Amino acid sequence: MKRLAFVLLVGALPAHAETLTGAAAFGDISTDRPGVMRKITVNDLPKPGVQVGAASSRHVARPTNAKPIVPDGYEASLVASGLKDPRRLRVAPNGDLFVAETSDGRILLVRGTGKPQVFATGLAGAFGMAFWPADNPRYLYVATTREVFRIPYASGDVKARGKPERIIKGLASGGHSTRDIVFSPDGKTLFVSVGSEGNRAESMGAKPRNMAGFERQHGLGAAWGSEEWRAMVLAFDADGGNKRSYATGLRNCAGLTLQKQTGALWCAVNERDMLGDNLPPDYATSLQPGVFYGWPWFYIGAHEDPAHRGARPDLAGKITIPDVLIQAHSAPLGIAFGPEGSGFVALHGSWNRTKVTGYKVVRLPMKDGKATGEYEDFVTGFNTPDGLWGRPVAVEFAQDGALLVAEDGSGTIWRIAKK
Repeated sequence: MKRLAFVLLVGALPAHAETLTGAAAFGDISTDRPGVMRKITVNDLPKPGVQVGAASSRHVARPTNAKPIVPDGYEASLVASGLKDPRRLRVAPNGDLFVAETSDGRILLVRGTGKPQVFATGLAGAFGMAFWPADNPRYLYVATTREVFRIPYASGDVKARGKPERIIKGLASGGHSTRDIVFSPDGKTLFVSVGSEGNRAESMGAKPRNMAGFERQHGLGAAWGSEEWRAMVLAFDADGGNKRSYATGLRNCAGLTLQKQTGALWCAVNERDMLGDNLPPDYATSLQPGVFYGWPWFYIGAHEDPAHRGARPDLAGKITIPDVLIQAHSAPLGIAFGPEGSGFVALHGSWNRTKVTGYKVVRLPMKDGKATGEYEDFVTGFNTPDGLWGRPVAVEFAQDGALLVAEDGSGTIWRIAKK
């Protein structure tokens, strides 16, 4: 992928219709199309209920010539197909595309329009990837469920030049198993996301006797027992030492990234299930050290989870509201920021909702580096009348500014760029 002038998302973006708000902001896959803009706020949240059923999200093989639907003036071209569980994308400084095939525990490399080749194997549960140092890397870091490794790397390598070195071990296993990683802008801090074991912390066990001491070590609102050191973003030094809590109350921060223009750390979060079709919203948000987002005691501010009624009233006024609320059960996974400033989030899609939602890539508009709270359908069309052929899992930007989208329903990677 040679360095070219930006071809995507620089300058004016596609015009969109009026933003849907309130009840109109809640929809399903039948209403999705590029340009549809939604804004969900705290005041729009329904009362908690019980999910009484789930619509079928039948998966089918990708029909011949099927491709995603993109905004007018853009086109989607196939980069790679036949992949198995491609869950993360990272572009190296020289333009090579690295792909984590999580179920097979291997890292692939795609150069230009060439066939994917195996870069490294033997990394069970491989998910998050990060190059360090960012501009002239000496290592490719890879996160598995319980460990973080670094692989010796030099620009242009097509095969790992050495065995993976384990620098972090003992991350929590079971439950949510994916671990995303990203370095701080100065390269000194490695952030690692660890999701919860359960849905609503159903089996934590006895409360710590010294809660103040526990929270000093684990962070505000942190859960314990089987959920200890989970539902949070951890921070380490670049060599894997000095483990500490960075942000808590994040049920499953499935995607981490840096906002290019500001250097802010961002997270895409899968919220809990079984409180209703439209509750609670998933979200994407910037993170600051020490912030708490509510899980498992509360959701989206001081909305108490009925399963933990009266358990932690001391936390009610200490919860940070996320920047962008996304329709519940959309399952945000990958997140990346484009050269023109907007954020982009891959929505893997619902399994537990009366009407199917998600299965698309959305854009998060920014103003002066801050999220407006809206999100816009940008890439849709992963469905047919017979079922769904694609489940977006990862987004990344090529050196020329094109948006790269991986989906694990059919195992493809797409390039979205201006015609």
